Amino acid sequence: MSFQPHHYPGMFISFEGIDGAGKSTHIPYFSQLIQERFPLHKVLLTREPGGTVLGEKLRQLLLNDAMDAKTEALLMFASRQEHIAQIIEPALKRGDIVISDRFTDSSFAYQCGGRGLKIDELNALEQWVQSRPELGHAYLIQPQLTLLFDLSAKVAEERRSSTRNPDKFEELDLDFFNHVRNEYLRRASQDPQRFVTIDSSQPISSIQSILKDCVNQL
Repeated sequence: MSFQPHHYPGMFISFEGIDGAGKSTHIPYFSQLIQERFPLHKVLLTREPGGTVLGEKLRQLLLNDAMDAKTEALLMFASRQEHIAQIIEPALKRGDIVISDRFTDSSFAYQCGGRGLKIDELNALEQWVQSRPELGHAYLIQPQLTLLFDLSAKVAEERRSSTRNPDKFEELDLDFFNHVRNEYLRRASQDPQRFVTIDSSQPISSIQSILKDCVNQL
């Protein structure tokens, strides 16, 4: 694995995947491996939408209230702006290791892939919120490593129906999640240096072996 360079002393890692793919199940194990690998660094777990007091309030709106697709995207990036300003960027500057359950890839997957917004519209929001021109041309605050848990929409739906009370996204149909998955895979194919795509239909033990390999290569 080639770990992407970063202008801050810390590290930024994200977990991604459609609802039901199982990414959240593996974050505690992965964070433990990271802490053991880098014992002198603080490991910070966070999530999107959310991560801050304001972000958690926006999360409740985003996951439960009906709204226009553009409103949804704007609120996602509003939450992300606060998340970066209050949590992520200060932690990276301190030299911490930030592990986020979702980041901008989710916005492209759900709002572009699922909702059908134009990619250029989200590119503009990404540039506005995440660009740091003082750190170099076209520099964006972005995870150095993204672990994408990939699973068919059908299997993910079966998992969701048996384990949780659905939010407004989780109630959407297979067609929506097929589009979300396809956008995730498109982004992963365009940025292979950053993404590690994991077949999350595998047994937990097999996935843990992959995660261990990832950590050992950092």
